[in-house]
Amino acid sequence: MTEYASLTPAELAPYIQHTLIAVGTTREQTIAHAQQCVEHGFDAAMVAGSWVGLTAEVLAGTGITVASALDFPTVGVMTSAGKAAEAAELVRLGARELDIGVQVGWLRSGDHDAFREDIAGVVRAAGVPVKVMLELPLLTPSERDAAVDLACEAGAAYLKNASSGAIEVASPASIRYLVDRAPAGVLVKASGGIKSRDQIVALLEAGAAKVGTSAGVEVVTDSADEDTESY
Repeated sequence: MTEYASLTPAELAPYIQHTLIAVGTTREQTIAHAQQCVEHGFDAAMVAGSWVGLTAEVLAGTGITVASALDFPTVGVMTSAGKAAEAAELVRLGARELDIGVQVGWLRSGDHDAFREDIAGVVRAAGVPVKVMLELPLLTPSERDAAVDLACEAGAAYLKNASSGAIEVASPASIRYLVDRAPAGVLVKASGGIKSRDQIVALLEAGAAKVGTSAGVEVVTDSADEDTESY
């Protein structure tokens, strides 16, 4: 069993998907982000779809995964057809993992078939691991159970507690719930407001296989302070 608390920064970095998805991100910032991933050995560079092609060029041959998100940061606003088409295009441009938002409103309306097919359409179109952002704090206990079951039936490779810190600061309790509910073979990624080593260790100990944060560099260099922002 891994003793996460004793991991060095270099050993912790491969669990982190370093994220840069913000309005106004420039070409130079995107290149710098990709280079940070190489320098620190992060698992993946998570970037907006508009920067996937450039990020893939910078990271070619490095072994760092290019990842992106769709129907994000505002989730549940895209059509299912639009999400599937965007997923296929992101993979064509070089993305090898995708995080997706879900139609919370459809789930809460009891339209389980549409909720599941919305995810399944992306899984089929992408052909790469898909991580589903379930927005657990917005759901009742029964809706949470249904969301997990439907996402797994749709072919999700990973379940996520939330899309960002605006929904939930990732908690060990949410991660344990997902780990306990998910069938064998479906992994859990923690995300939302993660900006310290202690947070990441607690989430990994709870069962997370990966964590997503925009404060990856601050975490591994132990430079985060009260002004550090993370989504």
